[in-house]
Formats: sequence, structure tokens, C-alpha cells
Amino acid sequence: MIRPLVVLGATGSIGTQTLEVAEALDIPVAAIAARNPSEELTRIAKGLPDALVAVAGGSGEERDALRGHLGDRVRFGSEGVLEISSLTDVTVVNGIVGSAGLRASISALEAGNRLALANKESMVAAGELVNRALENGGGELIPVDSEHSALFQCLEGESPQAVDRLVLTASGGPFRGMTKAELAGVTPDQALDHPTWDMGNRITIDSATLFNKGLEVIEAHYLFDVPYDRIDVVVHPQSILHSAVAFVDGSWKGHIGHADMRIPIQFAITAPARESTPTPEFSLVGIELSFEKPDRATFPALDLAYEAGIRGGSAPAVLNAADEVAVEAFLGGRLGFLGIPEIVERTLEEVEWREPRTVEEVIQADSEARAVAAGMIAGSC
Repeated sequence: MIRPLVVLGATGSIGTQTLEVAEALDIPVAAIAARNPSEELTRIAKGLPDALVAVAGGSGEERDALRGHLGDRVRFGSEGVLEISSLTDVTVVNGIVGSAGLRASISALEAGNRLALANKESMVAAGELVNRALENGGGELIPVDSEHSALFQCLEGESPQAVDRLVLTASGGPFRGMTKAELAGVTPDQALDHPTWDMGNRITIDSATLFNKGLEVIEAHYLFDVPYDRIDVVVHPQSILHSAVAFVDGSWKGHIGHADMRIPIQFAITAPARESTPTPEFSLVGIELSFEKPDRATFPALDLAYEAGIRGGSAPAVLNAADEVAVEAFLGGRLGFLGIPEIVERTLEEVEWREPRTVEEVIQADSEARAVAAGMIAGSC
């Protein structure tokens, strides 16, 4: 049975595509959430008159205006987002960008819901806590990222002992093949011009630096309980093979298809069933697939992520937070492209390692890392 949806980050890339899927399959939407009031949120909410609406931020004037449009079905603040994440018998699609999505992931799982997880920061910063909430609440966790959705599907029905390696594919982003000297002067507009995927700003920049793939390595470790030395990354510019699993007998399973996020979003909602999608028919005829090793010297973000993952504890949360701050500074013209991994590496060195045991302690490490990274960027301007 397909449950009603709670769509977190409803105005973002994942959220809008989730609502497309819901409309195509006639799935009811129980609630939506966004970071701030906006005309787009108002338009979406008016098209879903029975849905609760949660808004994390916004000024008093903006909140009053939204309430005037939508009435008493609006909830405000982080408490409102957690309220709709805790609705029972729903599928929560978490498309919130950044570490702000962590509490909502925990809340959804503790309520016993299915969590369709597109907020990779939840697993990166607090994978152990998310898995604990999954176990305690009795819910489900199905990844939405195309790579992790591919791995999830390839692993279905397989024994953990049969798995040799997980292989995550990376497009290489818009700067594949460039040298560090060439990267020194690239602009945000160039970095946002992804060759195969249409995504939000942060994930697109992370794809250009390879931080995105590094975060996915950490996420895969926690999602599938596979050690880091058995998680590989290969560059696959065509973005046709979304990831693969190598088995101990030499067999491989891979997930092939269009680079269209509606496919993994829909699977996370309907699994184990499959439904037709509005995507064009895919054909192997005329398709060429190529693979290469990532250039780890030019793009050091990948190794930084492996190192942080292996260190564990607060290191992945610090890595993620510092990257988020550095990406924002790059987009704002306050930091060069090559400065992103430099700021992250220095922040990892500066922030004291600890073993977070609660969400609050994860958020504390996140906040400290943000402050340290921001201070470094301000000092370099």
C-alpha cells in the first residue's frame, strides 16, 4: 500500500519532482514543508488544500501573509517541521538541503514511518543515530539519491556475505579533466553548469569538487554497513550506470537508466512495487559507457571524505558543515573554487574530535565547524 506523502523541502528540486510523481500516481499529499514563505510555496499549498504546511523560517510579516493565504493549517518554526515529520502512516520524503534535515529524519523514523531520504547530511553527520532511530521506531529507510537507490535495488535479496564491493559512479562534474591551475579561476556559473543532472545549488557545486561523491561514500557506509575499504568510486561521465555491486563470485549487478531523479524518488515511495513513470523510454542502442579513476590530486575532496569517514565520531559532521559554509562562500564570491577543500581540511584539523551520542551533540559539532570555517573565510577575504 502506498502511503500519503509528507514532502520536506517542497519548493526545492527534490520536492517539486516528488510532487510531480505524486500527481502522476494520484498519491495524496498529507503535508509539505519549506525553509521560508514564498510565492512558490503559496502556489503549491493552494493546489493541495488538504495538506498541512510547515515553514521553518521567515519574518513575522511573511508568516502573517502566508497565514492569510492558507489559514490555520500552517505551522511555523522547526517544531512545525518536526510535527509533520511525526505524522503516522505516511512516507516522509526528506528533500531538505543541509544538516537542517537531520532532526526531521530522526523524527520520521521514530514515528515508524517510511523515510525516503534525499537529505544525505542525515546519514553523513549522524549515521549511527539515524540507524538507531530506524531500529527503535520500526520504520523503513529507502535512499533517494540515484547512486544509493541503485545500490539498494542491487542489494535486494542478497546476503551481506555475498557482497564484495560497492561501486559508486560519479559524473566527474563540469570540470573533469581540468588541472588545478585551470580550476583556480572558475566561476560559480561555470560550476553550476552540470553536464548531466539538474540539481540544487549546493549538490551541484559538491559534484564539481567531488565532495558530493565523498559524502555519498560515508552515506553508503552507514546505509549498507560496508567498510570504507570496500566502497569504490569511479568516474562515469554519461551518468547511465547509477552504481553497481560486485559480488564474491565475480558477478556484478548495476542499475542503468536515464539521469532523472523522478525514477529513484518514485521507487522510494512505491517500493517494492514499480509503477510507470513519465520519463522517456530508455534504450541501450547507441549508448557508450566509459569509466575512469577519479583525479584525487586535483580533486582532494574525495580523500578528505574517506579520511573523515574512517575517523568517524564528529569528523563527518565537521566535514559536511565546513563544506556547506565553504560552498556558500564560493557562490557568494567570497572564496575561490580551490578554497573549498582547503577550508574543509583546515576545519577538520581545527575542530576537536569527539564522539557524539545525541542529536544535540551532533548539532554542537556542526555549529562549531560552521563558526570555525566562517572565521577562516572571513580572515582570508
